[in-house]
Amino acid sequence: MKLPQPLLAGRLVKRYKRFLADIVLDDGREVTAHCANPGSMLGVAIEGARVWACEHGDKKRKLAFSWELVEIGKTRVPVNTTNPNKIIKEALESGVIPELTGYGEHQREVKYGEGSRIDFLLSGGRRKKPCYVEVKNVHLSRSKGLAEFPDSVTARGAKHLKELETVASGGARAVMLFVVQRSDCRRFAPAADLDPAYAKALKSAASAGVELLCYDCEVTTAEVVLRKPLEIHLD
Repeated sequence: MKLPQPLLAGRLVKRYKRFLADIVLDDGREVTAHCANPGSMLGVAIEGARVWACEHGDKKRKLAFSWELVEIGKTRVPVNTTNPNKIIKEALESGVIPELTGYGEHQREVKYGEGSRIDFLLSGGRRKKPCYVEVKNVHLSRSKGLAEFPDSVTARGAKHLKELETVASGGARAVMLFVVQRSDCRRFAPAADLDPAYAKALKSAASAGVELLCYDCEVTTAEVVLRKPLEIHLD
């Protein structure tokens, strides 16, 4: 997935009101950028961190800048939570996720369950069963090499897992796919101390037949590309 260009480097002053971030650019300008991340951004919204923003030039938008990347240590981490669905769309089309190949049709945002929409519904091709794929963005890493989700309580996330359990019990494939938007992790685990209910729901879903996948990404200032699977630890 290509990132907006050009990206302008700077330092994060603060992130506030969920969708706003004050940034001092290297050229001296002090700007307020849109932050496309409604979550807590634990571990990535660090004041003084090296960041990259895009001046998009869209006059219809209230803010002229959007915050795209932050550097944590030596690792660049995209902050936009809409990226993973775009990354997975490209990955499905290019067939780089072996577990999800063999389908002839990829539909997005299909209604299912109780008022929910699945991120991707895969069907047709040589696969006999349709496959429901829920995608989650992961950026949290509090311990070296460990990616975690969620970074705060997510009742919505737990609801999605229950919906996937129902899909699996009905005979279709149900997949929970975590996309780690960073390249410095080797394994994944639920952040049970931050949201014990979600951690419990994830274990329940796995026991009920929901398939769990986790992939990391290669990140540059030009693009974010799905890279390799990570180990998943539920205990």
